[in-house]
Amino acid sequence: MKHSLIEPGVAPGRPELLREVNARQLLRLLRLRGPCSRADLVRHSGLSAPTVSSAISYLQEKGLVEGLGPGRSNGGRRPSLLRFNAARGYIMGVDIGRSVVRVGLADLKGGILEKWVADVPSHSAPESVAHQIHEGILELQGRHGIAGNKILALAAGVPGITDPMAGVVLSAPSLSSKWEAAPLRNLLEAKTGITCAVENDVNLAALGESWCGTACGVPNFVFLSIGTGVGAGIFVNGHLYHGSEYTAGEIGYLYVPGTEEAPLALRRQGPLESVIGSKGIEQFWAKLNRSGRNKKSSQNQRLEAIEIFDLAERGDKQARIVLQQTARILADAITNVCVILNSSLVVLGGRLGTHPALFEATRRILERNEFSRPQLAVSSLGREAQLFGALWLALNVADARILPVASDARATHVAPYHSSLALPVLGLLPPD
Repeated sequence: MKHSLIEPGVAPGRPELLREVNARQLLRLLRLRGPCSRADLVRHSGLSAPTVSSAISYLQEKGLVEGLGPGRSNGGRRPSLLRFNAARGYIMGVDIGRSVVRVGLADLKGGILEKWVADVPSHSAPESVAHQIHEGILELQGRHGIAGNKILALAAGVPGITDPMAGVVLSAPSLSSKWEAAPLRNLLEAKTGITCAVENDVNLAALGESWCGTACGVPNFVFLSIGTGVGAGIFVNGHLYHGSEYTAGEIGYLYVPGTEEAPLALRRQGPLESVIGSKGIEQFWAKLNRSGRNKKSSQNQRLEAIEIFDLAERGDKQARIVLQQTARILADAITNVCVILNSSLVVLGGRLGTHPALFEATRRILERNEFSRPQLAVSSLGREAQLFGALWLALNVADARILPVASDARATHVAPYHSSLALPVLGLLPPD
């Protein structure tokens, strides 16, 4: 659904609104094409010279455009060049994991300047994690000499169900019960003083892949993360889809034939996750060993799921049984999702999802389908997908702060983030 920038009944020709719309168009051109003269902007935008001059003056007042001095002459007077000022401000992206927290510092083009990583003690409360994040932000600011008021926005991803509108973590079973109904956005804003957004980590990974990864330019795709847990981020017609209660993509709870069909519960593993998540894979491997079928194998020992897949890649028969079962169940889940969504692309991510052996085995099974046979691809961002998604979201929040839509009380401002994700206010481009 497209969201109107103004309320019904408000004339769209208001000078303030037109100036801001024109300013965004010109700013996008400057980001896309690099340094330009005013004449270049007139030619590329189709706007009149006075309109371009007015909008550029507005952008210069905002600190978003700076002059570079004279450029090359094409026979006449040398033109004055302008460029987007990526150092107008900075943003922070945060990836909260089960054992580590990562903070990324980036400029307004999304270019990462540096990352900070710290271990998270088990069963840490949201308050202590917010404190760690604040420490990381201060350290990065100090290293780069960035004043606090230059950090315009922060976005954080959590491995759990989140309400992005309220900034609340509804449930995060892999962390601890302390995270249930945790007001993380309020905690972070109170601790850091920075405007903040909160989102599910797999949704952020999908945003990252859509912005500058494997799914760049693909309007209908599913990002599927497989590791300790199993989850999906869903894009429909270019928008991230949350669902009515923000649980869209929780495919770890899909029922799997042969598993217990108990009622779904937030703090209990879902059926799909129980068989293709890392613990389920390791339990199946142990069961095969206990059965006595593997007596001749030198690998009759406890292994992590990733090690089992490595063994399968090297030809171990028992490991290949585990791999094939995992691939078959995963392929069934992908097929079921695509029968409903008709997605053109499924991107596999997570520590297990990106394993070459699982990818290839799953691809071969999916190719048997006559339809609901999406292109299968591996995440190009790997473990950085969540962080890139967090930066994308933080850039949206920063954009809305820098260039709000007309200040007239009758006009609605562009929400920095909402459940049907619109294009960024400044027309964000993938980082260089």
